[in-house]
Amino acid sequence: MAVEPAARAAAAASPDRRPASELLARVGWALLAIGIPGLVVAAVLAPAAAGAATRQDWPPFVLVTGLLLLGLVAREDGLFDAAGGLMAGAAAGGRSLFAGAALLVAVVTAVLNLDTAVAFLTPVLVVAARRRATAEAPFLYLAVLLANGASLLLPGSNLTNLIVLGHLHQSGGAFAADMALPWVAAVVTVTAVVGVAHHRGLAHAGRRRRQVTRPRLGAGLAGVAVAVVAVVALPPSGAAVVVVVAGVAGAGWGLGRRRLSADHVRQAVDLRILGGLFAVAVALGTLGRVWHGPAHLLDHASSVGSAVVGAVAGVVVNNLPAASLLAARPAAHAHALLVGLDLGPNLAVTGALSAVLWLQVGRAAGAAPSARRYSALGVVVVPVSMAAALAALAIGH
Repeated sequence: MAVEPAARAAAAASPDRRPASELLARVGWALLAIGIPGLVVAAVLAPAAAGAATRQDWPPFVLVTGLLLLGLVAREDGLFDAAGGLMAGAAAGGRSLFAGAALLVAVVTAVLNLDTAVAFLTPVLVVAARRRATAEAPFLYLAVLLANGASLLLPGSNLTNLIVLGHLHQSGGAFAADMALPWVAAVVTVTAVVGVAHHRGLAHAGRRRRQVTRPRLGAGLAGVAVAVVAVVALPPSGAAVVVVVAGVAGAGWGLGRRRLSADHVRQAVDLRILGGLFAVAVALGTLGRVWHGPAHLLDHASSVGSAVVGAVAGVVVNNLPAASLLAARPAAHAHALLVGLDLGPNLAVTGALSAVLWLQVGRAAGAAPSARRYSALGVVVVPVSMAAALAALAIGH
């Protein structure tokens, strides 16, 4: 039996996806309404600082645009559905299916960015759980909580990494070497907490069903390979250019062959949200250059304190603008700051764009994502995963 694409299954499960799309639209317009005036004020009052903030912030946003496009091409090539079908067919039971899902989310997040992982893997995991007649809630929450948790490994895994990395002058390979142990610690602890919280639902699963997967090994796979090499080998600005060119080429190829539509591209890359977040980030990055308060706070904070500041700021103003504000000047404990900025958003859906995407695609898949349940899990996930990642960071250094 051929694997049914998760996107098609999600559409069948949720005949009316307009409320979810309207949520993202409202978020996008709100960000533009806040960001554009802030950007104008910053450019008028402090043009030099605004220029510096723009130079620091543009590579992450260009890079994520390319990664989202490559994720779209990979999904249409059936790569994610093939991985989900293989996972569902190979798992012995609910717990092994959950472990396989964690591995899939961790790898896709590290390679293709957490927003790509959340947008395209959430329906895959939900459908895989349904195929095996096991509880879908563990997979639904794993998709977003682990995507945040697994975003520490590569510069492109999380936009905040690239914003903070601007002052480190560190290659992607060197960054990965520094963050490999914290990444493993975060992946293991987030998976463990979510698994323990839902252990009863994972205790049972239906019988395996024979599944035949037929992914196309073409533009999607080639684009992913290009993205990995670029992010690891090139500086952030160079990687951003290479990846966005690969993403545009892949999407153009899909449009030309009518495997993609303009609506697919617009939904995958919402320019209102990306543009609004970029404007807010530049405005706050300008503020961080003319106001010494954030830099003074981080200069006198320990590594643990830096992580806590990053986590709190991320939840309050979203982790991307928070990163621009806090990394406007070099931070004494930059890697620890990233632990807070990347893992802290698991406390509340306000912390990262990934959570907003998750609410949208989770509802579209016919699931019931809850902001309250997200935070209830996050209250445990965040301190445990941050403690483990900071301990691993200390060991590695």
